[in-house]
Amino acid sequence: TPRAPVSPHLVHPRTRTCSRRYRGSPRVKHVGGLGQLGVECAKLLRSQYGEESVILSDIIKPSDAILDSGPYIFADILDFKGLQKIVVDHRVDWIIHFSALLSAIGEQNVPLAVRVNIEGMHNVLELAKQYKMRIFVPSTIGAFGPDSPRNPTPNVTVQRPRTIYGVSKVHAELMGEYYHHKFGLDFRCLRFPGVISSDPPGGGTTDYAVAIFFEGLKTGKYQCYLKPDTRLPMMYIEDCLRSLLEFMTAPEEKLKRRVYNVTAMSFTPEELVEKLSKYIPQLHVSYRPDSRQLIADSWPQVFDDSEARQDWGWQPNYDLDKLVDLMVRDVTENYIKKGN
Repeated sequence: TPRAPVSPHLVHPRTRTCSRRYRGSPRVKHVGGLGQLGVECAKLLRSQYGEESVILSDIIKPSDAILDSGPYIFADILDFKGLQKIVVDHRVDWIIHFSALLSAIGEQNVPLAVRVNIEGMHNVLELAKQYKMRIFVPSTIGAFGPDSPRNPTPNVTVQRPRTIYGVSKVHAELMGEYYHHKFGLDFRCLRFPGVISSDPPGGGTTDYAVAIFFEGLKTGKYQCYLKPDTRLPMMYIEDCLRSLLEFMTAPEEKLKRRVYNVTAMSFTPEELVEKLSKYIPQLHVSYRPDSRQLIADSWPQVFDDSEARQDWGWQPNYDLDKLVDLMVRDVTENYIKKGN
């Protein structure tokens, strides 16, 4: 059996050697730190708490840019003793657990998804309990299923997802809430919608909304694997990471629950194409739905995040117009002009 690709993200503790500026800030470990969110999350946390206070970790060999940006270590979430050693050696206070096989990828390798998404989650929960750390685990619109109300989808409702990714995320939500009530664990979880960033797409069902910028700007064409009227909740990566930081730093007494929906907008492929056509007038998009359509059809169309807004003040900054403008600029500058 292959070793599962697993890693954590860490936030560190108050170290005696840190400067006064960061005294009292957490020490953070990121598990699965080289995925879509990990690197950008580390940048944000380091801007708040200092470079040395955030440890990126993964099982992947890092680039020079990653190594130059701050601490990076090898960590496999299936190796509990290895994780214990990291927490003790680096005096970690927060753990941010991004390790997971995403929706479409998980369906192709269910046994591996079970190991990474469920066994790995058990390890980091137990680790956080043992060392009294605050732990963040992302969940997803994929934690809902065909029996869930889709427009809008409230914070508490029937879930019953039909992908191993979704099942593992419901399991994570329930286990985290159980550890909170049973052991007092400071478990925090946000259900994210599709997250859009200028990193190349990575195998999720909502990734058409990233791929269309890369293909459209490069070739003027894109073949979409979802139907044109498939509405899904989305958010720009800056809003996503800011929601994580605001939630992780929210006072305990403000949190009426441990798992919250967050979102920024909902749109369909054809609505996105209409906006993008203003920047690429000759854009030609064809539609060829595949197995990912079945996944999307079981997910929320509009996400109700009113509880996050009421309890800890969540408010997105980016709507669809701003998102498209930023993505066109970022992808053009960082990929198209560089010939990537």
